[in-house]
Amino acid sequence: MVAAMNDSTMTVRVARRNIEADGIVSFELASLDGGDLPAFDAGAHIDVHLPAGHVRQYSLCSAPHERSRYQIAVLREAQSRGGSAGMHDAIKEGDELRVSMPRNHFALASGPAKHLLLAGGIGLTPLLCMAQHLDRSGGDFELHYCARTRSRAAFLGRLANASWAGRVQYHFDDEEAHQRLHFGALFKEAHAHTHLYVCGPQGFMNAVLEAARANSWPENRLHYEFFSAPAVDTSSDGAFEVCLARSGKTVTIPADQSVTQALADAGVDVPVSCEQGICGTCVTRVLDGEPEHRDLYLSPDEQTRNDQFLPCCSRSKSRRLVLDL
Repeated sequence: MVAAMNDSTMTVRVARRNIEADGIVSFELASLDGGDLPAFDAGAHIDVHLPAGHVRQYSLCSAPHERSRYQIAVLREAQSRGGSAGMHDAIKEGDELRVSMPRNHFALASGPAKHLLLAGGIGLTPLLCMAQHLDRSGGDFELHYCARTRSRAAFLGRLANASWAGRVQYHFDDEEAHQRLHFGALFKEAHAHTHLYVCGPQGFMNAVLEAARANSWPENRLHYEFFSAPAVDTSSDGAFEVCLARSGKTVTIPADQSVTQALADAGVDVPVSCEQGICGTCVTRVLDGEPEHRDLYLSPDEQTRNDQFLPCCSRSKSRRLVLDL
């Protein structure tokens, strides 16, 4: 049993903290009473509520069958907004943290398939969890781990000692040219039923996804998860109206406020977490109007349908949006 749990969050203890690479620290989280933690599937993440009030999402990199712990790894961001710096500087062994129940927006495909896992830097964390699960369940996979240098690559010892170490290939920017990863060749050789999973810095992910699409990979075989959203030019943002279909209420969204902020001021609470359009917590159905999508959660096909959007970051191209709220 996990102590101090409500419908969406629970309190856990930092059982272990470890330096995994330059700028990367891992944290093992355990229940307060030593019992099992709630189950999760490979690719899941948790929201971590930091003492300063920040909420950040971190992928679970422990194996799903290891119910005695959740393990996360945190890269200290050069432009930290308080999350990664707070984890590195303020959280120590023995501390208690409030975290969410695990959620999964980056799940493995079901059925017989080969799984091609591409990790860039700290993006290894969900893919490490996937690799452990696939090995245990007899899945077919290979993992490519890309990093600038070996010193900035986390969990190298764990990977080298894994029973599936032969399925891992390493690619470091500062080493010999022959070991660097060439996306085009990799995607041309992939089997027709291979699913691609990619996580890492945005530039790395964009390059991987562009190469896959250039080689005619269908969107339903492309799976990805971003860690942070790029800066958006908001200088031309204008006001628009949001109509709430269930109540008939209309709320004006000013140019300098997000939809969720303006709705909150009007007494309408939309659940949010990352507030960057990454986690999908606030995804909302659009009944009329044309959203201006600024998220990294919906696929290009989903954005094209314009039947849902993420109000924490996206806006409207039309004068009015009608939402299923």
